[in-house]
Amino acid sequence: MNAIRFTNLRLPDNPQQITELMVEEGRFVSQSGSGSAARVIDLGGHLVLPGLIETHVHLDKACIMDRCKLEEGTLQEAIAKTSAAKAGFTEADVYQRGARILEQAITQGTTHMRTHVELDPGIGLTGFRAIRQLQKDYAWGIGLEICVFPQEGLLNNPGTEELLCEALENGASVLGGCPYMDSDPKGQIQRLFELAEKYDCDLDMHLDFDLNPEGMTVPEVIRCTLAHGWQHRVTIGHVTKLSTLPPQTLRKTALALAEAGVQVTALPSTDLFLSGRDATHNIPRGVAPLPRLHECGVTCSLSTNNVGNPFTPYGDASLIRQANLLANVCHLGTPAELVQCLDWVSRESAKMIHLEGYGLEPGCHADFIVLDAQSPAAVISELQQPLMAFKAGRQSFERHAARLLRP
Repeated sequence: MNAIRFTNLRLPDNPQQITELMVEEGRFVSQSGSGSAARVIDLGGHLVLPGLIETHVHLDKACIMDRCKLEEGTLQEAIAKTSAAKAGFTEADVYQRGARILEQAITQGTTHMRTHVELDPGIGLTGFRAIRQLQKDYAWGIGLEICVFPQEGLLNNPGTEELLCEALENGASVLGGCPYMDSDPKGQIQRLFELAEKYDCDLDMHLDFDLNPEGMTVPEVIRCTLAHGWQHRVTIGHVTKLSTLPPQTLRKTALALAEAGVQVTALPSTDLFLSGRDATHNIPRGVAPLPRLHECGVTCSLSTNNVGNPFTPYGDASLIRQANLLANVCHLGTPAELVQCLDWVSRESAKMIHLEGYGLEPGCHADFIVLDAQSPAAVISELQQPLMAFKAGRQSFERHAARLLRP
């Protein structure tokens, strides 16, 4: 690949200064080493950021609202309706719906994604095979990492563990969990750690997804993480019980999470939609308190979770929109706070999933987005849509700005 020199751009560390970037063989370089003339691409003075990172999304069950009738809007109903719809999934169906979300994500600036895929004796490997094909077919625009998990239970659902193992031996790289769906939540957590150790893979669990502070399983995850030496290899998503804790208890829990290297993903759109439906007034927000966790040293991210299903009946795969939503929920409004929200869908997310070569420095993969924004904070406050993205230095999409038609 010939060298490419991107000119007339601004970088997040100094957004007032016009500069340039050099790319060769899909990575940023300090200067061209090929000896050949570089192709020049003028980025019009726009802001360049590293590509956005989606850490928790469900491609296999996206875009199924035409098959589901919502009546209660609860977590229990979402699980039941999705399980019923899943019985009709085919590989072609999962592929088509997953492709739709991947294409949306690419045009919203996402260059890497971790997707959770359900495995159980009912669906078998149908969804997994479809996502594996998507992983290959869309590598030009987005890196796709597969986390397989037992949505319908593990210990109480014979045959599920064998499917998880088969997937981990055939392309899945992360093992997920859903302890609240098992007859023995702690038992599922313990078994997941045993399997993670066997396959030397990271863990990413759906955990403590309600607003009752009782029965929290976070302590068991912390215990198992330390016992197995799995620090910084465990992520817990949702964890909405944390939003119910008083300040001193939350701080104690957050410090324990940080010490154990257990990471937390907030999923604000889903959690706001499903939580607090039994409240008649003073309705709780029910979103994991990322600012408090971050203050205590916990690695955090925020993500989309679902698009167009009973867990979240809407969405456009925009991580910038999710970051703006979390800013509203958590009362974050200063430039520094808005940049932190951006970090939770970029730099911090890359750290969470151990994404090698992330950033804009020489040696990093040339995965980046271009925006018409004055600063990184303005990207979040103004809900800026990316104008274009590049994967390994190759442009993956473009968006034309709206044009006013004055009389």
